Amino acid sequence: MSFEVIPAVDMKDGKCVQLVQGVPGSEMISLENPVEVALDWVSQGARTLHLIDLDGAIEGNRTNAPIIKKIVEKCKPQGIYIQVGGGIRSFEDAAALLDIGIDKVILSTAALKDPELIKRLSDEFGSEHINVALDSKNGKISIEGWTKESEHTAVEMGSQFEEKGAGSILFTNIDSEGLLNGVDPKPTEDLVNAVTIPVIASGGVTTLEDIVTLKNTGAAGVVVGSALYKKKFTLTEAIDIISDEN
Repeated sequence: MSFEVIPAVDMKDGKCVQLVQGVPGSEMISLENPVEVALDWVSQGARTLHLIDLDGAIEGNRTNAPIIKKIVEKCKPQGIYIQVGGGIRSFEDAAALLDIGIDKVILSTAALKDPELIKRLSDEFGSEHINVALDSKNGKISIEGWTKESEHTAVEMGSQFEEKGAGSILFTNIDSEGLLNGVDPKPTEDLVNAVTIPVIASGGVTTLEDIVTLKNTGAAGVVVGSALYKKKFTLTEAIDIISDEN
C-alpha cells in the first residue's frame, strides 16, 4: 500500500473552512463553495477526498449532508475515493452515507461511546469501509468535536477498535492541528506500532518535509488541510515528493 496525501475539505455553515485546533470561530480559511474546492483538489491529482462535517461534529447536526452528496455525485464518476466524518453518531447515519456512495465512514464520538457499533458496521458493510478517528490532545482522546476529553489514549483504543473490526484509523494530533508549526511524529509512530491496520495521520503538517516525516512513521497516508489552503506548498508538490521518496 503506497503512502497517500489526502486533501481535507472541512465544512461549516455550508462553507469550506479551516479552524485552528477545531475551535469554532477560529476560521483561518473560509471559502464559499466546498464542491468547487473538492473538484479543484481532484484536478490537482487527489485520489482521495477527506470530507468533514464540522457542524455535525460539534453540534450533532449534519447540515452539510446535501453538499457531501453533491461532491459524491461530481467526484465518484472520476474514480475518486471519498471518506467522510463529522456527526456520524449511529448505525443509521453511517449506513445512509455508505448508501449514497461514500467509500469510508469515520466515527469518533459514537465509537468511543459504543465500541460495539464498530463491530456491527464492520459485519454489515466490511471493515474496509469503517474508520475510527482517534483525535488526541495532551495524550488523551478528544470527542464531541474536540470539546470533551476522554480518559483513554490512542494506543489503548486503537488496539481495541482493531479487534472490533475497524479497517483503519485516522489519528489527529490536536496539539499540532491548524497551528502550522510542524509535526510531532512520535504519537503517530506509537499508534502505528500498536496496531496492524492502516493509520492515516493528521495535524500540524506545514512543510513538504513534514509529509516525509509522517511517511517514515509507517503511516499509510496523511490528511493535509491548512498548509494547502495557506499555500505553504501545492498538492502536486506533495504528491511528487512522496513519489520521489518511493
